[in-house]
Amino acid sequence: MGLEVDIRKKVKGFTLDVNFKNEGLHLGIFGASGSGKSMTLKCIAGIIEPDEGRILLNDKVLFDSEMKINIKPQKRNIGYLFQNYALFPHLNVEENIEISLNRKKEDMKLKLDEIIELFKLEGLEKKYPRQLSGGQQQRVALARAIIKNPDILILDEPFSALDFHLKEKLEVELFELLKTYNKEVILVTHNREEVYKFCDYMTVIDEGKVVLEGNTKEVFNNPKYYNVSKLLGYDNISELQYLANDTIKAAKWGISAKMGAKLENEFSFIALKDNAMVINNSPLSNGDIVVEIIIADIIESINHFDLLVKNVSYSQGEVISLKVDKKSFEKINLKENLFLHIGNEALIYLK
Repeated sequence: MGLEVDIRKKVKGFTLDVNFKNEGLHLGIFGASGSGKSMTLKCIAGIIEPDEGRILLNDKVLFDSEMKINIKPQKRNIGYLFQNYALFPHLNVEENIEISLNRKKEDMKLKLDEIIELFKLEGLEKKYPRQLSGGQQQRVALARAIIKNPDILILDEPFSALDFHLKEKLEVELFELLKTYNKEVILVTHNREEVYKFCDYMTVIDEGKVVLEGNTKEVFNNPKYYNVSKLLGYDNISELQYLANDTIKAAKWGISAKMGAKLENEFSFIALKDNAMVINNSPLSNGDIVVEIIIADIIESINHFDLLVKNVSYSQGEVISLKVDKKSFEKINLKENLFLHIGNEALIYLK
């Protein structure tokens, strides 16, 4: 059971070649704009036909190039929430929702009343899309996608067109609504906050290929590859040099450290988590890598400070960025010597 995708598609100098599985989880398909995320979804939904490969949903073959099977989109029982919601402007709320149903009129009315109440659309039944707010339009589109009880629900960048204040509110609403839907959900997004909040499991696509997949929190904690770490927003990444006596060096910052065990040469880069390092006025190590630093810049955010710091003993080195919560920042004496403490939990080795 679940979703299995193994497809290839070439279009205008771009090749999509993806292979992944999902079994009943909220799956995030994550990647930069133009990486092939939406094309993958459209192949699953039947909107785009792959050149070759196979797509199975709950052991039902939706597409198989060898067997010449390509089930029509309307026969795939897939709920699809498009980026722009794709509501019919000439139909009111009721009509936009019930267009997905194929039932007797009496049964349709019962189901429609149930979904209107569930999605808090009471009083809006006769309004047209132009008369609705962005949040109301999203709820109508989601109601239309869910009302036919699809085998899988696909959300294609559902918040990309929304202002920040509206986006936060709708994220909460969508979380609540999805609790009523206990089947597979695929969220496609280039926003790392969204995939982290929504998805149990994630597949990272870069330039048309799956480069990493796994438990979402594990992928964020250990992105494994340089290009994945960049996609996930890691700013502190340096080339890794191997010195004698099990010593490594982050060339970008001029920081060297002796490792407790030999590190295999398979890693080419090292990254530092910006929220897992500490600044204070003490040079005492406690097992951490300790570097005397100067602060190059301080940027205040609502709940924390973004600090850019440099290694005192490597003036030509680049800055390291880190986040410090405001209570911790108040304890730092900026007039005294400053030390950056980098524990093992802040280090990520990358291929």
